[in-house]
Amino acid sequence: MLEVNHSADEGLSIAEAARRTGVSVHTLRYYERAGLVVTTVDRTAGGWRRYHRIDLDWILICTRLRATGMPIRTIRRYAELVAEGAGNEQERLALLEAHRVEVADKLAEVQESLKLITHKIDVYRGRLAAGEADRLWAPT
Repeated sequence: MLEVNHSADEGLSIAEAARRTGVSVHTLRYYERAGLVVTTVDRTAGGWRRYHRIDLDWILICTRLRATGMPIRTIRRYAELVAEGAGNEQERLALLEAHRVEVADKLAEVQESLKLITHKIDVYRGRLAAGEADRLWAPT
């Protein structure tokens, strides 16, 4: 029977790491294969992956970067820089600053879309309250 440790400091099974990070086991394996992990994932004597707090923290970073639209190749480059250690902090900073600009631009676009949606909701509520729902635009 597989032993599951309950502390991320002692090491977690891949299933437990997946549960705690909110990503699938498949995604964890993919992150490792794709070179997105900054440390070598520990293994038990039996060859089972064992994730530690640093792994979980890094997976959270990868997940958040991915959720903001950062391409896998850029996350991989960032992971490579982090894994290399000291001396490339300026490159890491530039990478993150460039991504922040992209995220801010996307956020502004989403906010504009939200304004339109809010306007449409107001129009619908107004027309429905006035009994004028038949005056709402509809393609013929």
